Parts: sequence; C-alpha cells; structure tokens
Amino acid sequence: MSRRLPAEWEPHARTWMAWPCREEIWFRGLPAAQAAFVEVAHAIARFEPVTMLAPPFAAGAARDRLGSDIEVVEMPIDDSWTRDTAPSFVIEDGALKASCFTFNAWGGKYEPHADDAEMGRRIAAHLGLQTASSDLTFEGGGLSTDGEGTLLVTESCLMNPNRNPGWSRDEIDAELTRLLGVEKVIWLPGDWDEEETDGHVDGIAVFAGPGRVMIETPGRDPIPWADALHANRAALEGQTDAKGRPIELIPIEPASAADPSGERFCTAYVNFYICNGAVIAPAYGIEADARTRDLLEDTFPGREVVQVMVPDIAIGGGGIHCITHEEPALA
Repeated sequence: MSRRLPAEWEPHARTWMAWPCREEIWFRGLPAAQAAFVEVAHAIARFEPVTMLAPPFAAGAARDRLGSDIEVVEMPIDDSWTRDTAPSFVIEDGALKASCFTFNAWGGKYEPHADDAEMGRRIAAHLGLQTASSDLTFEGGGLSTDGEGTLLVTESCLMNPNRNPGWSRDEIDAELTRLLGVEKVIWLPGDWDEEETDGHVDGIAVFAGPGRVMIETPGRDPIPWADALHANRAALEGQTDAKGRPIELIPIEPASAADPSGERFCTAYVNFYICNGAVIAPAYGIEADARTRDLLEDTFPGREVVQVMVPDIAIGGGGIHCITHEEPALA
C-alpha cells in the first residue's frame, strides 16, 4: 500500500465549497457572506470546476446566486468551512480515497455540528470513494503538506484538550502517518491565544513548494500576536523536510491595518488558495494588498494571482483557504 496526501499545487479535479447558512457567525448578515462566497467561487471557476454544497432549503437560492457555471449539490450541512469538514483526499495505489478525521466544531464551539461531522463521509459516498476514518479530532485547516511526505501542524490545535485529551504527540504522529501517508510531521507551537480555530496552521505557515514554507511574520504595524509568530518561525528555522532538504522560509505579513469587525476577524494573507493555474488571494482594501500580490507573484511564477475582497468572509473567522477544499486529479 502506498498512501500519499497530495500538495495543494498539484492538479485538481475540482474545488469543494459550502453555502453559508449559520446565521449567528456573520455579523453583517448572510447576504454579504453569500455574495463574498459567490465571488470566490467564480474566481476559482475560471481555472477549475467548483462544486458548492448547500442544504436542501437553500439550494435553490444558491443556484440562483451562483449561476450555471457552479455545480450545486444538495447535502445537509451546519456551516461553510469545507477546508475543515471535507475529507482529506489521498491517493493510494493509484486510486483516490478519502481520509476523515473526527470533527467536533473546533473544540465544541458551535452547535449543531453533526452534519458537518459527516460531511467528509458524505462527499466520499457522493464520489464513490473508499473511506478511512480516525478517532483523532482534527480539521483540514490544521495541516499543510508538500505532497512529498512532510506535514506541518500546530500544538495549539492538535494537542488542545478541547480536541484530543489523552493523546500523546507520538500517538498523533502515528495516526497522521496512518491516515495521510506522511513520513515527517513538523510541529509548530501555533497560537494558544487564538480562540476560533486554536491556531490552525493555514493562518500561520503553509508549504509554497517543495522545501519552501510561507510563514506569517510581523509587518510594519505592531500586532498582539507577534510573540506567537516569532515562536513559530523559530520552530521552523533549521528544519528539513521528509526528503532531507533544508526548508526555505518566505515571510508574509498579516493584514494588520485592516479594520476588524468582531474578535474573529481573520487578517491572514497566508490564508490563500492554490488552484489550477492560479492563486486566489485575500484582499482587504489596504496598502498591504499590493505588497502581498507582488510577493505571491514572485513565489508562484506561472500562476495568475487573483485577489478577492474578503472582509465579509473574515468576520466569520476564516479566509479563502478556510472555505475551499481541493479534490486532487488523478494522473
């Protein structure tokens, strides 16, 4: 058996998203959030197919708002963060399969969440895929891979008592290896003060290519989480990947000048999404948007950088990466 978790920059068959429907998390109301999701979906659809999950009661409205170029699949859902609730797609012996962690709504923060806990298995059933399940409580935004056996995770998420009490780090390493086929797990401290996801890695550091990690680093403005960012960078300095290559660190600033709306507001420029031929990147309407665009164009030559305004997504606690999930294409 040869199980492998592909990197995000590898070819995709499609992107999975889910229609916003949990009203209490969107301070400006569902219409604004839905409009932002529509914009992200259409930005991605220029480059690859997009499938939007929608609960039966909202499927008609979703189709009307999205138009004919976005597929809508009816499925019971609780929330709209497919990065965390869709399956981790792995390739095993030449076949696409689905690996599903246990989901408890980011440490029991939201109810209900039973339908989102089943989303991974329901997507797998929709696609006719075999499924491997785990008792490890985890979310897809908590990991980043280079597709060549290396995984980035954070202690503040995986080792949090609200997810995995009683699990040792060695036991978690073994389970990640079993479920995802990785060879080396690199642990970052994360951010124990971040209350929405408990420090998902996709708001801190992500692989940008083999041997390359883009990591959030304090920019020109002071930020209260600077110490956490310095600790994460220190944990990556001098690291090698599963192939023994030294890891190059590429700093990316946060959108610290953005005007936050609520405590959950996501300012992570690192929370971008790589799709076929493009990088779909957050914009906030601030000066740092242009610097981030230039950095992403330099980091991902040959891919078009498409910036989408995200404040109406960010108020819900996440960004573009959080609302998207790639389905790898088989060669």
